[in-house]
Amino acid sequence: MAGRLGQAGGRDPGPPEPCRETRVPEETSSRRRLLPGRVLRCVHRYSSVLTPKSSDTTRKHILCIGRYRDPIENVNFRKLNILPSLHGSSLRSLSQKTDVYSTGAEAVVSEKASQSSLEAEKLDDSGSFKLKHVVAHSDPFFTSLRKCTCPCDALDLASEAAVSIKHYSNALTMAWRLFKNLSEEQQRYEKQLIFEHPAFVRLCQQLLRDARRMTRGDLVFSLHALVNLSVPQNTLLIQTLVRVCQEKLNQLDNRCISVLATTLAGMDKDKNVSALQAGLQLLVEQRISSIRDIFILQNLMKCLGKDAPVFLKKKLEMAVVREIDGLTFPNALRMFLALAAMNYCSLPILNPCSKKIQENVHDIPFRQLILILEACYTLQYRNVKLFSALADYVNSTAYLWDKRQIILFLSACETLAFQPTELLDIFAEKVTEDPDFLNLKNLLIVLRVYSRLNHVPRVQKHLFFETLHSCLNKCLPQISSTELLKAVYSLGILGYLPHRALDELLQKDSKDELTLSDDLKEQNTVMLHSVKTCMELDSPSFTKPAFVLTENLSSLISLNLRKAQEALTELLGDENMFRQNVQLPYRYHIDFEIRMDSDRKKVLPIAAADDHPDSRVQRLAFLFAPVSAFCLGTTHPQGKLAMKKRHLNKLGYHVILIQNKKFQEMKNEDAVEFLKRKIYSEDAFSFPEATV
Repeated sequence: MAGRLGQAGGRDPGPPEPCRETRVPEETSSRRRLLPGRVLRCVHRYSSVLTPKSSDTTRKHILCIGRYRDPIENVNFRKLNILPSLHGSSLRSLSQKTDVYSTGAEAVVSEKASQSSLEAEKLDDSGSFKLKHVVAHSDPFFTSLRKCTCPCDALDLASEAAVSIKHYSNALTMAWRLFKNLSEEQQRYEKQLIFEHPAFVRLCQQLLRDARRMTRGDLVFSLHALVNLSVPQNTLLIQTLVRVCQEKLNQLDNRCISVLATTLAGMDKDKNVSALQAGLQLLVEQRISSIRDIFILQNLMKCLGKDAPVFLKKKLEMAVVREIDGLTFPNALRMFLALAAMNYCSLPILNPCSKKIQENVHDIPFRQLILILEACYTLQYRNVKLFSALADYVNSTAYLWDKRQIILFLSACETLAFQPTELLDIFAEKVTEDPDFLNLKNLLIVLRVYSRLNHVPRVQKHLFFETLHSCLNKCLPQISSTELLKAVYSLGILGYLPHRALDELLQKDSKDELTLSDDLKEQNTVMLHSVKTCMELDSPSFTKPAFVLTENLSSLISLNLRKAQEALTELLGDENMFRQNVQLPYRYHIDFEIRMDSDRKKVLPIAAADDHPDSRVQRLAFLFAPVSAFCLGTTHPQGKLAMKKRHLNKLGYHVILIQNKKFQEMKNEDAVEFLKRKIYSEDAFSFPEATV
């Protein structure tokens, strides 16, 4: 490559290699050895048309100063000042055609030449476009551009061979493409090299002068590249490109609209950006019926976001459903994220996407697994088959994943109330074998997951709890009061009492160190009460009381329990055969209570049982719980409900858990028969759960 810049200084030791795989020849890399303290002065021209307060056509110089403390640190844009920007200027009409710049003998690129020599192909996980080259007219510039291996190579080529605005635009886009493929550490260093590169300054000047002469493709791709390279949004260059996009909005094709929507989604709100987004939304409404590319549709869904009006979300949904037969596996993955970004749960889209994901589950990267579960949580989409397929995949490949990755997956499952039983057992074994990876943060997540999902490992459960207890003891010197309360509360839900942590917690409680702001005070009070209840009822010294003091709260029954009341009345023949809304000690409440003889063959009247207390009398407690109190797709109670059931067992009750939603869906005669089986079944009188 002719005309290389000479060496400007020695490179500091230590920074990573800027390029991914192919090494740049020494001649190229030597040009980029720039001093980290280098100061740039960039001169930009702008027209008074862009600053309405000035009436005369003037040319002003704008000083850009960038200082960098370390080559591998991010560019400090707080020190970068490109003024005046259009940030505060009045908005212009979206269709305004007035020529803004007087650029002299600059090359004019026709709109027919167009679109850009780089076309959008796909959208990756970060929302950035992957680009592929389309060589235009066998231009040697584009041939050389394809051979660039580093962002600075593309800038070098622009400084040596660019003769049109199309060349500059494509050089910038290529620099961004190469930049985004670098690792995060390499990006920090390469970003400095880009902003200190003299060609980047000249490229920005050229884009600023010729903004209104650019083709629509060059315009939107240039803005996309600059925004993703973290050029400050309030600079004259960015604001100018945004304003020109306003003017050319009606000229944009569907592909350019998709690129522009992606760009705006990553920008902060200001007057120009908001105006452009409003115009873009109107344009999408007009053109949505003509868009057949499912990739563009899902990109628009993601970029318009949750603030899009409902009717527009519905139109986008209908457009996607129209093309759903051509759905590919990559599109299915991206569609989950697009719907989550729009916060719109569309079953006609989600169900086919879910099926496609299940068929290709082994091709999903780990990060995508987490994003899918997070999207399902956002959309309140509960698909047990999908979750089971993902969990089975992680379970079968658990030896490949880092323990911290499995923690992330289990945490995502916990937010969905989904219990991956086998994976929880496997991870428990990993914890007992090597607990050193459990720092305080990971320990709290593990405790939260196992307690909420009410999962006790089938093998070596005592060793598992002892291991968690030991890890908690190691963290006591650094743990906060709230974190300590949460940890002890989680173990208490599982029926385990960590004595040393309990002593520490009670000391803090006696010193009022658990008192927090009002928004957390009630939550902490509830958790602390549960901990103290566990200390008493789960203690090995606690014995079942012969008599439990109860209280009827009210004779009125809630609407969602009226069907149960009627079914019990029909089954037992009289309302005096059961009690409702019963308040027990320790702030526990049960929906219905009945008494039976010792042989469990006869239901006793409540009054007679109270008048002649007998330890042999069997007490049944009915709990009609919402579906949300159980693990997804099962009758396995979650932590709080399981703890309540265990404590009622300790108080002498045989607890019958019923999912109220399913009960409400039964016919009256089926509901009566269901309760009859529950009352007289041996399962209703199983032994109380033992404390760990």
